[in-house]
Amino acid sequence: MKAILLLEDGTLFTGQGFGAQKEVFGEVVFNTSITGYQEIITDPSYKGQIVAMTYPLIGNYGVNEEDVESCRPWLEGFVVKELSAIRSNWRSSMGLGEYLKKHDISGIQGIDTRALTRYIRDHGAMQGAISTKDLNKESLMKKLQASPKLIGVDLVKEVFCRQAYTWKEKTLARTPKARYKVAVLDCGVKFNILRNLALSACSAHVIPADFSAERILKLKPNGVLLSNGPGDPAAVAYVIHTVRNLLGKVPIFGICLGHQMLGLAMGGKTYKLKFGHHGGNHPVKDLKTGKVAITAQNHGFCVDIKSIPNKNTIMTHINLYDNTPEGLENKKLKLFSVQYHPEAGPGPHDAHDLFGKFTQLMDKNA
Repeated sequence: MKAILLLEDGTLFTGQGFGAQKEVFGEVVFNTSITGYQEIITDPSYKGQIVAMTYPLIGNYGVNEEDVESCRPWLEGFVVKELSAIRSNWRSSMGLGEYLKKHDISGIQGIDTRALTRYIRDHGAMQGAISTKDLNKESLMKKLQASPKLIGVDLVKEVFCRQAYTWKEKTLARTPKARYKVAVLDCGVKFNILRNLALSACSAHVIPADFSAERILKLKPNGVLLSNGPGDPAAVAYVIHTVRNLLGKVPIFGICLGHQMLGLAMGGKTYKLKFGHHGGNHPVKDLKTGKVAITAQNHGFCVDIKSIPNKNTIMTHINLYDNTPEGLENKKLKLFSVQYHPEAGPGPHDAHDLFGKFTQLMDKNA
């Protein structure tokens, strides 16, 4: 099944399609993780994006029911050098191509992903299309130019839960008895965040992103976790408003989009990165201790911490690849946040201790 990948500047790649046979549009980004493709494709933060894996062989261990980060895949399309024809893992229930087809997600293989990655790195992330239907460059380009881009678009509304629920942990053999009640504002939360809360003696009450601060505070939580999520944070005004009304009233821990929401709620600004950070090998330095953690990352926007007018807000972490801010803290307002993913899923576990920092913050506020 012939397929093409077309970038908005006219660059064309030809390969073979797998998964659903259709046309899809989204921002093309690359992910540097070697394993964990199942967690990546089910991460709600990839809504609106076409993900290219830099590792050349994908799909060799298939797909299972446990290693998902949400109820289904959210990305628009998937690009790989080679889709493994063999899957070998005792937990595997189906192949990657079969899984994507089941969920109506289109993929393309046979692409020179090294050349694609270098091109995006040099020219920046850009809108793209995968098509197994319309293989005419001129015709597909017209559709691509008309497709919506990420900036200014609220993608959170596409992924958050519609009803509040309490997380019931099923995959972990044992978790400690819950000592803390945490309200998780769901902007596209990953399951591994909820698992790590359970491991930290927290009962996670997941609430829709459009809940008001008043409704959240009525739950009387010990703390609030602002989750990851997709797209442009500045476009999600209702979450920014909610977070602004929570400041100083309850301990807050922000992860990825949650970090950006805190920055915006305190009066700061965000800006789009050239090609974003996506993968499991980003070194981040703790500016207080000097410790470097290898982190999992997935974001295309960044907080301009210098734009935050509150003088009590400090930058706590920095990315050693490009020196962009990766964390902030305001002790007076009882909050901290990181741009990276301490829950991993997939990725290294170097930053898991941040969940312990959150429980310590809740203890101090008790």
